[in-house]
Amino acid sequence: MTRRQSNNYWSGGIAIHPTPKKFRVQKSSGKVLALIFWDQDSILLIDYLPKGQTINAEYYSSLLVQLKYILKEKCCGKVTKVVLFLHGNALAHWALATQKNLAYLVFQCLDNPSYSPDLAPSDYHLLPGLRKQFKGCLFLFDVEVIAAVKTWLDGQLSEFFFSGLQKLEQRDKKCIELRGEYVE
Repeated sequence: MTRRQSNNYWSGGIAIHPTPKKFRVQKSSGKVLALIFWDQDSILLIDYLPKGQTINAEYYSSLLVQLKYILKEKCCGKVTKVVLFLHGNALAHWALATQKNLAYLVFQCLDNPSYSPDLAPSDYHLLPGLRKQFKGCLFLFDVEVIAAVKTWLDGQLSEFFFSGLQKLEQRDKKCIELRGEYVE
């Protein structure tokens, strides 16, 4: 028998395999789902979804009410104009109960095509920075993830958030030019 090109070694016709490497698997905290509401200046509201909870119209609508209060505080109670609001196409976002709540809160939803990461500011602007910051990090507990995300987001200047919305305008124009084709 001839020696093969591999990690196996031959001795008298018997294959001797090197000891397999054992990898220690470390338990991670799993996924932490966050709903992040932001404007041109900063993060307005972050809600970390409790384990086992799903986002439905009732849950999402309660967050919208919290957001309205935060906007009133930020603007010293002077939120009298319509709030232009952009959110995704999740079922909870477009449920009838949510739509009624948005109208009651005087939030005017901006039209956007079916799920399109090229026109979702959180997908193309906010999340890539988070992914880059925490690439290779291992968090054992949800509270570690939440604290790290909070620290990173708190460290972003208002220019960071403003540029994300400026990119939306540019991407929207490009999407129109391409007749709805993918922008990136």
